[in-house]
Amino acid sequence: MKIETKLFTYLMPFFLLVGTVYGFLVEWSEPVGFLALYLTGGLAGMIGFYLAFTGKRVGDRPEDRLDAEIHEGSGEQGHFSPWSWWPLVLGLAAATGFLGIAIGFWITYIGLGLAAVALVGWVFEYSRGYHAH
Repeated sequence: MKIETKLFTYLMPFFLLVGTVYGFLVEWSEPVGFLALYLTGGLAGMIGFYLAFTGKRVGDRPEDRLDAEIHEGSGEQGHFSPWSWWPLVLGLAAATGFLGIAIGFWITYIGLGLAAVALVGWVFEYSRGYHAH
């Protein structure tokens, strides 16, 4: 994950610098542009930190080494839940939250409650074993 870490880590100061230059060019009168660039820099920094943290824990992948062979990248790449319904419930909760912002703010509270249930269900999905109900 060395390449990905460097990419996002180098993007953070770039976006912060571009946001500052943009702020000076518009004389800080347009608050959305420079704030969006600052937030994009913060997001790139968070992703870079996460990739650096995960890269130290996982170690070098075959993609990170110049002498790696193609067959070293084969096999299981992670743990996925193809039968899980919780991502669908979380997507419905997000749709309900956005609907609440568009139509009536009280609907957002329903979306937040549904999102809390979906997140708890998704996190604790394997705490009782595979396919446990």
